[in-house]
Amino acid sequence: MRSTTRAGSGVLATGMAVVLLSTSASAAPGPGAPGAGDVYYPGAGNGGYDVSHYDVRLTYQPDTDELAGTTTILANTTQELSSFNLDFGLKVNSVRVNNVPADFANDAADPSELVVTPKNALAADQFLTIAVEYADTPSKVEIDGLTAWKKTPDGALAVDEPTSSEWWFPANDHPTDKATYDVSVEVPDDAAAISNGNLVRKTKQREGWTRWNWRSTQPQATYLTFLAVGAFEVLESTTPDGQPFITAYDPTLGPNLPAAKGSIERTPEAVEFLETAFGPYPFEAQGGVATPHLGFALENQTRSVYDGEFFKSGTNMSVVIHENAHQWFGDSVSLGQWRDIWLNEGFATYAEFLWSEHAGEGTADELAEYLYNSYPADDPFWQVLPGDPGAENQFDGAVYDRGALAVHALRKAVGEEAFFEILKTWQEQKKGGHATLDEFIALSEKISGKPLFDLYQTWLFTKGRPSASPNGQPSAVSAANVARAADGAPAEPKSYPRMRSTHALLGAHHGH
Repeated sequence: MRSTTRAGSGVLATGMAVVLLSTSASAAPGPGAPGAGDVYYPGAGNGGYDVSHYDVRLTYQPDTDELAGTTTILANTTQELSSFNLDFGLKVNSVRVNNVPADFANDAADPSELVVTPKNALAADQFLTIAVEYADTPSKVEIDGLTAWKKTPDGALAVDEPTSSEWWFPANDHPTDKATYDVSVEVPDDAAAISNGNLVRKTKQREGWTRWNWRSTQPQATYLTFLAVGAFEVLESTTPDGQPFITAYDPTLGPNLPAAKGSIERTPEAVEFLETAFGPYPFEAQGGVATPHLGFALENQTRSVYDGEFFKSGTNMSVVIHENAHQWFGDSVSLGQWRDIWLNEGFATYAEFLWSEHAGEGTADELAEYLYNSYPADDPFWQVLPGDPGAENQFDGAVYDRGALAVHALRKAVGEEAFFEILKTWQEQKKGGHATLDEFIALSEKISGKPLFDLYQTWLFTKGRPSASPNGQPSAVSAANVARAADGAPAEPKSYPRMRSTHALLGAHHGH
């Protein structure tokens, strides 16, 4: 409990000075903030509490798109609270806080803000059990005119960035508040329910229905928590290191199905390679999901989801490398602000360069030179700043491609040994948490022993094409000398006023 103290002094008629006694008064508990302080998305996340665990227990009917169940949230208050917010857009039937019914209502100005008012005010550093029971049809729910719930012919996909949880479980929806998860979803027997982490068991409680129970034991951001329901072919095995390896394929992928399997089934190989650059794999399971209903790929923790069109030209290890590189850059070490997106996309894209070197399909020098020369100096591409692109350009192609060029420029400036030491140290120090671009810059200067302000300023924070490529070459090279690793790669991502679908498939632009 905080107290305030006031002191004053006065002079009596006799000339004796006295100091007024200090007085204390307790500040009344107030509401938690409706946002986590993100400069791009002020309404994302909430203040006043930290979540440690989500238990999401649902029943889903694919035929009608009806979703019902209860999410139990374990959290601790960080201040005295008269009320607090959860990010959630579905219809709520009841809320209990520490087993006591609480009042609740959606904010009139923002229907994705569920305001919960406990019967009694909450003390600071108090343990909370928050149970939210709800039922709705997610595909009919719009927030800011959008929905992240994608109804499919035989199920649904809860997959998107920077937000998707509001359509299926209440949360503190910002990457700075990560938690562990239990996700349990009951679906008809002819459907599968796929989520993150380990499939701990499948159970039957009634005829015609099966419950799929998943557990994520490492800190996980809300937008990286996903659900895919459909008539998937589910494959279960183990990696060479003994981790559970679970993949799922929509049988309607058609002619893309063999190439999807030929790529995603090599995920353990991709992880093994990425460990040489980034350090030990940070999670307890591996896998992937392929579907024709998404339009992009996303790095859900332990189990990325890919649109089938990524495999229309055959196997595509480039996208598998990209999304699994995010398991380190973005998932284990999450961004502190959404403007720090370069820490996710620049390094995941550069991982494709590293794989190309490994596979003998072009060196990183060759790919960087070709990519630099692919955009003329007057191309709008060079007007987007990867270090602070703005919410409207957060998933612009420049964040990926110019972002990767910035990473390559760093590699050339500090040398091989220091470069990979920076990457591995970053992961070691920040594992399971979140971080900022400023922190990465400071670490790179500390390890390399070099002043890098000009390099970052040029590649991340200055509009216009740098005068020299990241290799230091002012002249172009022939495109014939380089073969891009990502044949049939996606185009510039879709842009929405609030939500972005990353890695979208819209053409032949250099994409990831």
